[in-house]
Amino acid sequence: MLRVTKLTDYATLVLTVMAADGEAVHSAAGLADKAGLELPTVSKLLKLLAQAQLVQSFRGASGGYRLARSAEDIRLIHVLEAIEGPLAVTECVGQQGQCGIEHRCGVRANWRRINDVIAEALHGVSLTDLLKPPPRGPVRKTQSIPLVMASE
Repeated sequence: MLRVTKLTDYATLVLTVMAADGEAVHSAAGLADKAGLELPTVSKLLKLLAQAQLVQSFRGASGGYRLARSAEDIRLIHVLEAIEGPLAVTECVGQQGQCGIEHRCGVRANWRRINDVIAEALHGVSLTDLLKPPPRGPVRKTQSIPLVMASE
């Protein structure tokens, strides 16, 4: 099963809380309260999101965090990669030399294509999109991925 980690899910939640308030500067404690998460978890997420330049941090009495760019410019792929690293549905998609059979594998190129489709889908959704009410009815839009068999 393909699944994002809890931290990525929580990061998305924290970012949408921030996006709902536009340019406001938020304390970590305030974000934790609004998101219903523990403060240490939110603090960890904010550190990772700041390192990925998705949020800005401000020190001082009126310090806190705000989005580093517009909610429309922050895409789910950015959030996922900030928390989990580069998207790779299999070991061989992420980095060469990680699989003992990659030199004779007939499906590696297809996994790369699948990885690209997932990355494109995640890039197509912004924080702004997540703030909108969910669409009614089925949202599944299928796209076929032609498979290419490796020659033996």
